[in-house]
Amino acid sequence: MSPQEVMKLIEQAQPFIIAEMSANHNQSLEKALQIVNAAAKAGVNALKLQTYTPDTLTIDKADGEFFIHDSKSLWQGESLYNLYKKAYMPWEWHEPIFKRCREQGIVPFSTAFDATSVELLEALGVELYKIASFEIVDIPLIQKVARTGKPILLSTGMATVAEIHEAVCAIRETGNAHVVLLKCTSTYPSSPENSHLRTLPHMRQLFDCPVGISDHTLGIGVAVAAVALGAQVIEKHFTLSRSEGGVDAPFSLEPHEMQALVEETRRAWQALGRVHYGPSRAEEDSLVFRRSLYAVQDIAEGEEFTEKNVRSIRPGHGLAPKYLKILLGRRARRAIQRGEPITWEMF
Repeated sequence: MSPQEVMKLIEQAQPFIIAEMSANHNQSLEKALQIVNAAAKAGVNALKLQTYTPDTLTIDKADGEFFIHDSKSLWQGESLYNLYKKAYMPWEWHEPIFKRCREQGIVPFSTAFDATSVELLEALGVELYKIASFEIVDIPLIQKVARTGKPILLSTGMATVAEIHEAVCAIRETGNAHVVLLKCTSTYPSSPENSHLRTLPHMRQLFDCPVGISDHTLGIGVAVAAVALGAQVIEKHFTLSRSEGGVDAPFSLEPHEMQALVEETRRAWQALGRVHYGPSRAEEDSLVFRRSLYAVQDIAEGEEFTEKNVRSIRPGHGLAPKYLKILLGRRARRAIQRGEPITWEMF
């Protein structure tokens, strides 16, 4: 597909759902291919990998700032190098995984972390790229990716408006206009109260591009809410089973949950509709069940209309209830039976 066709697919997917494999392959190509099959069965549009090695992300050093000390982190006690060694996907797996995705009718792509990963992905004919939140400040990498001309999903976790602006400008300066900004909270897992989804419409207006969410919260509620605020892309981590463990398993969706995400976000998208007042075509037959004025007692010719013999009830074949004041005190032109709708010619 051309970049324009990919962007059209993203904008018309309603919304575009991405299953993020990340490290949930647990160093098994067979499991990775099973994840592809399960993601396709759940109804996602795309599957995303991460393309790096421990040595392209950091150095092999297990102390100081190269060691995770944060007691709140899932990965506390690990060195960065060892964590990435556990999590990374062997590069020779990319080709069979891309092939399986295409066989299953979903779009394969990846997060690029350095120039060599871009070269690998280009050789595989990747159709779009992701830039991770932590790399949004790596302008040379962003421009390397942008020069491919492929659409870029730019994750914005932790980024200030100025940092997002700099990254978006870096992409557009290459002549690449195909950028989607993803609201993201860079904690694992993240909490709903830190998601700040009201940023989505503001970010879309500020940078004049589609927006979405890279969501690390548990469950699907945040993603559904994001669609209501204009998200066109939803990315969620995906695993066959959280019980199997793994670096990202605790905040990943299982297959039945991903299927629910697909279904509920599409319901939310359909519900957005357009600005509309008055009865829709689907509602026209229901107008009859509005209240209107009816004779609730037999009324003789010449008898006065009162609140005892006329009431506002369902269905809606009579005069609107607002005309009751005009009717009261007037006299019937003819005999009216109980259950007849009141009309203008009756008085």
